[in-house]
Amino acid sequence: MNAGTAILAAILEVTYAILDFYIWALIIGAVLSWLVAFNVINSHNRVVQVVGDFLYRITEPLLRPIRRALPMAGGLDLSPLVLIFTIYFLQSFIRHLVL
Repeated sequence: MNAGTAILAAILEVTYAILDFYIWALIIGAVLSWLVAFNVINSHNRVVQVVGDFLYRITEPLLRPIRRALPMAGGLDLSPLVLIFTIYFLQSFIRHLVL
């Protein structure tokens, strides 16, 4: 394996890991929003506010266009699910590029 191929493989692996982190951020953000909506956790707690704001800021730019295109399904927001499946597709593509 030459240096160029090794660099490309490393970049693809880091990209794969970032996409994996993003999936977890989407899941945690969805669970956090449910916990706040059902008053399980206090939304006035400073830690909850900071974590919620961070998750909102990193996930909303990709979720917003999906929400505009995808209608609400009985009050459920399916945009995180669509984005997770899109990320799985990208990860599969990256995995096949590395092989």
